[in-house]
Amino acid sequence: MPIMPDHWIRRMAVEHGMITPFVEAQKRSEAGGGVISFGLSSFGYDARAADEFKVFTNVDNDVVDPKAFSETGFVTRKGPVCIIPPNSFVLTHTVEYFRIPRDVLVICLGKSTYARCGLIVNVTPLEPEWEGQVTIEISNTTPLPAKVYANEGVCQFLFLKGEGAPEVSYADRKGKYMGQRGVALPRL
Repeated sequence: MPIMPDHWIRRMAVEHGMITPFVEAQKRSEAGGGVISFGLSSFGYDARAADEFKVFTNVDNDVVDPKAFSETGFVTRKGPVCIIPPNSFVLTHTVEYFRIPRDVLVICLGKSTYARCGLIVNVTPLEPEWEGQVTIEISNTTPLPAKVYANEGVCQFLFLKGEGAPEVSYADRKGKYMGQRGVALPRL
């Protein structure tokens, strides 16, 4: 299962709409303008966090239950920066919309800039023929408040090409998170 290089990612994004909007060259920090990098890299694509955040809060003493999920455990924030409380986490989504080919599985890793600050990014694999904006979970493992920046890099997606297409794709199964836009909360 090879990992796909920049020229394959570019071709799939431009010719097949695999990533929209697509940033062809990695945008990096410039003198005086610190930016957490995003865009095409050698063997992946660094996606951006959107400016919509759902921050976990315990104001109402809710219990997090994936089978009966309640939005009352969140505070929604929109803006260029989100402050994650100590030992808490936030949900956001990618600016980019992804359309995964039938013979590809995508995995995600957090950016080292955030990891070195104690922020852990988690995204489940993007399955063959899944599409949508990706919901991103960012955990603040520190005892201090932490900042996350909208419209800057938050994670890197790696594209793994299978030996062939699977018998059943995410689209074939009519997966419950297909076509999501914005933050998608747990569904059964």
